[in-house]
Amino acid sequence: MPKEIIRCPWCGSDPLYMKYHDEEWGVPVHNDDKLFEFIVLEGFQAGLSWRTILYKRENFRKAIDGFNAEKIARYSDTKVQKLLNDAGIIRNRLKIAATITNAKAFLEIQDKTGSFSDYLWQFTNGKVKKNEWKSLRELPARTAESDAMSKQLIKDGFKFVGSTICYAQMQATGMVNDHLVDCHRYKKVK
Repeated sequence: MPKEIIRCPWCGSDPLYMKYHDEEWGVPVHNDDKLFEFIVLEGFQAGLSWRTILYKRENFRKAIDGFNAEKIARYSDTKVQKLLNDAGIIRNRLKIAATITNAKAFLEIQDKTGSFSDYLWQFTNGKVKKNEWKSLRELPARTAESDAMSKQLIKDGFKFVGSTICYAQMQATGMVNDHLVDCHRYKKVK
């Protein structure tokens, strides 16, 4: 009889959520474009569940040019209207405007520093912060690091990047390992 796989309880038994948990969540990301994708998705997630965003992720990829910051930064009013009419994504004018603003800020950071990855990872000193949570109740919604990241992103022109959103970004992109210690992924991403 196969051994039961223990996962963080937040992913439940939803196949897409389990796949995301098992293959992506908490894996360190250093690719600038992938980090930008998460900035976009986390911004759209504000006030909604991550599950909602995850199920619309491929629609977002198609609707907003594969998360290509250079293209997004040049979006016209016509493109914004097209996005507002796209039922496959979150049709929120402020979040769409923030995505365009964030694309411009992302490109400025890349121009200034050469690496958006280095810019973000500075908040964990370039290393994965390894936590040892035993229960979901222990996980924080924000930390001093996410507070600092949020403050800097806002200062550099980003929108929809509050501390809670930044902490979710840090979890998703492996800047922190927030898999519970008994989860099968904990040691794999540690």
